This record gives sequence, C-alpha cells and structure tokens, in this order.
Amino acid sequence: MDESRNQVFATNREILEGESEVTFFIASGPGGQHRNRNATGVRLLHRPSGLVVTATERRSQATNLAVAFVRLARRLELLRAVVTPRISTRPSRSVHAERLTGKRRRGTIKALRKPPHEE
Repeated sequence: MDESRNQVFATNREILEGESEVTFFIASGPGGQHRNRNATGVRLLHRPSGLVVTATERRSQATNLAVAFVRLARRLELLRAVVTPRISTRPSRSVHAERLTGKRRRGTIKALRKPPHEE
C-alpha cells in the first residue's frame, strides 16, 4: 500500500470503471422492511491501488454504484495528497517570558475582583 502512495491514479469515472472490479451483495444492517433483500450493495475494488469502497445506503443499485465511484475518486485523491511533515519548534525565551507576564497580570486582575479578606 505504501508504493501506491507515490503513484498518481486517474479519478474520472470511465477510467475507474475499467480499473475497478465491481461486485454486488445483499446489504445487511438495520432498516427492517426498508432494507432491500436484492443485491443492491456495491463493492468496488480498485486493482492498481488495492482500495476497497462499499456503498449500501440506498435501495437502488445504480445509485449505490454512483456513490461508490464518487467515494473511490475521493479516496484516490486523498492518496495523491502530499503530507508535509511538521517541524516542531520551541518558543523563544522572550515569548515564554511574555506569556508568563501576561498570566501573572491576568491573575492579579482576577484576585482584585474578590471581596476583601476579613481577619
């Protein structure tokens, strides 16, 4: 899967249809009488990248197929995205001192709001 991260895959529907293996299955889960007993669930296997996407939300096989291709295109675009590594930085000494000064000032302002302490 790591070597597929460096590759660029096409995301238009015609090319995805040629590169993908489509299987239909009976969708399971909650829904009772609203769950269709026909094979309306769609599973797409993108052979070049090995990604598997399913869609079972709708009762229509054609709608589930369209949703699955949209999901597959989105996942392939996420594979294409370049993740820049985070460079950890340390706050400078002056920034750290300024933050502590601000906290101290805020604490004294809050302490002044309290009623005077009786002894």
